[in-house]
Amino acid sequence: MAAGPTGRSGDVLVLVGATATGKSAVAIELALQLGGEVVSADSRAFFEGLDVVTAKPTITERRGVTHHLLDCVPLDGEYDAMAFRADVNRIVPAIHARGRVPILTGGGTLYLAAVLRGLFEGPGKNVEFRQSLDGVASDELHRRLAAVDPPAATAIHPRDRLRIVRALEVEAASGRPITSWKSEAVPLPFAFHVFGLERDRDDHRAAVARRVQDMLDAGLVEEVARLRDRGLTPECQAFRSVGVPEAWAYLDGAITRDELVDRIVRATWALARRQMAWFRGEAGVSWICVTGRDVPAVAGEIADSWWREVGRS
Repeated sequence: MAAGPTGRSGDVLVLVGATATGKSAVAIELALQLGGEVVSADSRAFFEGLDVVTAKPTITERRGVTHHLLDCVPLDGEYDAMAFRADVNRIVPAIHARGRVPILTGGGTLYLAAVLRGLFEGPGKNVEFRQSLDGVASDELHRRLAAVDPPAATAIHPRDRLRIVRALEVEAASGRPITSWKSEAVPLPFAFHVFGLERDRDDHRAAVARRVQDMLDAGLVEEVARLRDRGLTPECQAFRSVGVPEAWAYLDGAITRDELVDRIVRATWALARRQMAWFRGEAGVSWICVTGRDVPAVAGEIADSWWREVGRS
């Protein structure tokens, strides 16, 4: 296959989708069919120790496929979109050099945006500014954002506090709305072929409920208890993973087991809806419904599309 920006040496297969659409299993099957390596874009699987909480594929489930950016950040560490972009920019050429297909997969929209849409060189993090907003409700912060940057307020969910605060921080520090800064962003210099997995709504809700129950059966609560003993605190970035605050409250006796299940299911479904809203705004995604289909069939359809797009060597 010819090298270059549209040939194999510049092509990246991107597999996106909301939580509980089966991305991990399909990515592994794709890697086996195409001769690829998986690069994780799961915003919490980066953290060491969050195995059950993130439904991280086990060594057995990985079936010998090389995975990148799993367990690459200490439990109490921090990782951001800029670091992810730099890591992807380093890892993808190395995968190409081995004659393999890079398969970037996950639901971390902030991280995927850094790669697919690009980042801007805006103001850095301002700890004092962020602390000054700690006691302000997310709805009020969203109203403030709408006043200074209406397009950003429209694009950011009212409960997505992290992005709201960042947008306000950029505007306060620079006097320019984050929307203006983003117009200067550039994607990484690869040819991205983006495929999205989706489920019928009822099937998706059922898959979320099954996923949560499977995680609890696999020891989610026990994992959070161990991580707390190892130094995980509410101030850690890893703490903001769905399932961790809920299990924490359960361990403290603040909620019942039924409330634990209900809260995680609700939080997971809310996350899935936010992810789908973001992915639907991404141009050029080839969508595949996975409802009623097995993993090899879905992966086979994507593999066929991949070869049609990039050609065979």
